[in-house]
Amino acid sequence: MTIKELIPLIEAKELTKEADLNKEVLCGYTCDLLSWVMGHGQEGMAWVTVQTHMNVIAVALLSDMACVIMPEGIEMEKESLDKADAEGMCVLQSPLSSYEICGRMHEKGVPAE
Repeated sequence: MTIKELIPLIEAKELTKEADLNKEVLCGYTCDLLSWVMGHGQEGMAWVTVQTHMNVIAVALLSDMACVIMPEGIEMEKESLDKADAEGMCVLQSPLSSYEICGRMHEKGVPAE
């Protein structure tokens, strides 16, 4: 599944402008403890988190994730979005809960980390 295909599935909107929406989503993950995500992050991961600060983008880039997903309509900090845009990292915002986002991805065959 590509990020472009993921967007309607989770009713998301793209908060960044420079990301490649054809990037493959290879797995999904949800966690808010950044040190834990650093140890479990993977290339192509769609990461669901409520964290909004700059370190989220750094962790996503470190693992070459496909995208970061903000659940429940959470707004990411402007500095973080600017950094994501500069680095080509996709940030999505969904009105759905983390649980429902992951459930929908799993239902479409996106494996867990």
